Amino acid sequence: MDSYTPAPDRYDRLPFRRTGHSGLRLPEIALGLWHNFGADGDPGRSRAMVRRAFDLGITHFDLANNYGPPPGAAELRFGTLLKEDLHPWRDELIIASKAGFTMWDGPYGDGGGRKYLFASLHQSLRRLGLEYLDIFYHHRPDPDTPLAETMQALADMVRQGKALHVGISNYPAAEARRAVALLAELGVPCLVDQVRYSMLEREMETATLPALAELGVGAMAYSPLAGGQLSDRYLEGIPLDSRAAGASPFLQAEQITPRRRQTLRGLHDLARARGDSLSQLALNWVLRHPAMTTALIGASRPEQIEAAVAARRSAPLGDDELARIDALLARDRAA
Repeated sequence: MDSYTPAPDRYDRLPFRRTGHSGLRLPEIALGLWHNFGADGDPGRSRAMVRRAFDLGITHFDLANNYGPPPGAAELRFGTLLKEDLHPWRDELIIASKAGFTMWDGPYGDGGGRKYLFASLHQSLRRLGLEYLDIFYHHRPDPDTPLAETMQALADMVRQGKALHVGISNYPAAEARRAVALLAELGVPCLVDQVRYSMLEREMETATLPALAELGVGAMAYSPLAGGQLSDRYLEGIPLDSRAAGASPFLQAEQITPRRRQTLRGLHDLARARGDSLSQLALNWVLRHPAMTTALIGASRPEQIEAAVAARRSAPLGDDELARIDALLARDRAA
């Protein structure tokens, strides 16, 4: 294995934004390890993607306890990369993980209870080989656990030095407000809320994003390419090797309708007129929102990370372009 030294100009490649009202700045593009970092992924490609991401100024790497397959595998692989490649630069990295979905059998392997959250945090730290996480999230609301218990657990993680910051994910506006208020009462700010947000999934604009802006909580968009729809892959149909053609629970073939392909072609043409790809247009569109801190991307090869970072060198979207995008998306929703 060759030794790794990061690019000396890595902080010249990508802008950083302040996260809500906190003192933490995050890169506008972050790398999520949801896909392609499990036991079924190629270790050499995983290493190449992480190295390239850091060389391009991506300091934020996002995981969860159940990322794999199998659950925990992504944390194990990233822990190896930390030990072998990135350990000297640990203080330049923002490493996040989450708990909230089913991780192991029995009554303590899921949800928002204190027992599960602390056990999950300790397991994540062991897999990653770390003493603390920069951000620890509750991955989803748990209707069977009092929200006060969940937020108390998060606050205690910060007090114990096992997490520098805490956040929430997939919390709708009303529950996000309650969670933020409970954490504030405990003296631990809610740093960030991860929300599913893209051109094709705009529900967050109605209540959640305005609430986060009002509360001073950062917003992080996951799936900004709508499960891969906002790429060039589906302009003419569904490739046999695509996610939609497989058994992915996150993108089904029936979503790629003739009207959707028409929408994607219209967005693609607009992107080409700007000198961008469709995925670059989609990232710039997400990051146009004033509440947004970071777009969290997945990747299967280093070139996709390079393209995402290059997107931020494009000119800001103009009013005419935004109006054309809104018109295309309105026709798509009316289908």
